[in-house]
Amino acid sequence: MKKQSIKYLILIIAPFIFGCRGPVKEENKSNASAKSLSPAIGNEKYTIDTKGSFVVWKGSNLIGSNSHTGYVYVSKGELIIENDQLMGGTAQVDMNTIEDEKHEKDNGLVEHLKDPDFFDVKKIPFSTIVLNKAVSINGESKEVSGNLTIKGITQPVTFPAKIEVKDGIVKINGRLVIDRTKWNVRYKSGKFYDLLADQTISDSIEFHIKIVAKK
Repeated sequence: MKKQSIKYLILIIAPFIFGCRGPVKEENKSNASAKSLSPAIGNEKYTIDTKGSFVVWKGSNLIGSNSHTGYVYVSKGELIIENDQLMGGTAQVDMNTIEDEKHEKDNGLVEHLKDPDFFDVKKIPFSTIVLNKAVSINGESKEVSGNLTIKGITQPVTFPAKIEVKDGIVKINGRLVIDRTKWNVRYKSGKFYDLLADQTISDSIEFHIKIVAKK
């Protein structure tokens, strides 16, 4: 088993685990990729620090206190800043980096998250988020909107975050909660499987994210 040290937090992606399979319906998928942004005049491009940017994920059973937490890491990305304000950005997450809360990769939980029940990592190894804008709420607190792509499916997302731009460094700390079924992650969802009782997994996945980017 491998251990990795972590410093800060970012973006998205991964849930939880438990037993039994069943048929699910296919749905249309749209593809998105993390494209390089061309900053307008007056805008500045910041490159995401992949050593300091990652996501902490959390998933749980619908009933009871059983839950799983872990990490997944950013492989590349950039932010566009104008007058200390976030104007846009992209981040690509390498789903092969999924770990549990002890930073372990080689166990049943992580292997299950990588298989077709969840993220089908061999077939679709990357997830991406494209940030469109950040609207000020109060001071450093912003409402960030964008598009999240998991398993080749793109859906709009909005989440609160604190954004700090100082001394050539951008720091974003946010909390994003999604309904995993919108990205065709249906394993043991009460929407698609009957008679699961206390084995039903919550459709909500929680991501605590931190991005660190530098000029």
